[in-house]
Amino acid sequence: MQIKGVFTALVTPFTDAGEVHFDRLGELLEKQIAAGVTGVVPMGTTGESPTMFNAEHDDVVRYTVEKVAGRVQVWAGTGSNNTQQAIRTTREAQKEGADGALVVTPYYNKPSQAGLTRYFHDIAEACDLPIIVYNIQGRTGVNIETDTLVEIAALPSVVAVKEASGDIGQMTDVLVRIGNGLEENFSVLSGDDGLTLPLMSLGGHGVVSVVSNLVPERMVTLVKAVEQGDYAEARRIHFELLPLFKASFIETNPVPIKAAMALCGLDVGSVRSPLAPLTEASQQRLEGILRGLGMLKN
Repeated sequence: MQIKGVFTALVTPFTDAGEVHFDRLGELLEKQIAAGVTGVVPMGTTGESPTMFNAEHDDVVRYTVEKVAGRVQVWAGTGSNNTQQAIRTTREAQKEGADGALVVTPYYNKPSQAGLTRYFHDIAEACDLPIIVYNIQGRTGVNIETDTLVEIAALPSVVAVKEASGDIGQMTDVLVRIGNGLEENFSVLSGDDGLTLPLMSLGGHGVVSVVSNLVPERMVTLVKAVEQGDYAEARRIHFELLPLFKASFIETNPVPIKAAMALCGLDVGSVRSPLAPLTEASQQRLEGILRGLGMLKN
């Protein structure tokens, strides 16, 4: 199983009553498959996993696996700040048939580098699923240093990292020491849409994308252009989508992408508390960006 290409960090559609809207999730999945993404990631940050009960989390993963029916890979978000909870959720994802687990570093409790190594070791030892390590200091308060990632990458079930540190220098170190060096089968994926082209030009393998909820075809085309060495085309798409990359983080993800989807006729509902809908100023800014991209009619 190759870990490269576009993996869409799925939003979780909600009904007006705040329940998971499975029919709308099914429509979103079909759109992703038709666009040619490599995989989908239910129950990650973009899926509002911190607001989901265990049963809801399991149901979303189960539905996703059943709906895609092997047409694309399914990497379930299963990380937690409680190692035993992460083990429980990873085991459940395996039972439901997920291809692998996206495991975020523990948030709030801010473990040391030794604690991070212990966390991933404990999950890998207790579970059989392949693991993508998710490094996102802005959400968790702790960064996986490259020395630590080298140790974690040596675990047999750890196959990739989603690098969302925002530090291209760190990403380069990871590529040199792991992605293109010590571990031939280890993939380095961008966790930021706007860094997909820079990272892949250095040898990265793809992206776990937020904006591909809305424009999966464009992200697939961008990544394929880089893979084929057509950097002129890749740059053209990168700069075309750059306003959208920036707009998707004008407020906390996934608030802007859900708002953008609604504006473009893909209503996936609002976000759960403690998140809140876009402010009026951000909404107007988003509308202007989408209009400039030709994605709104008026």
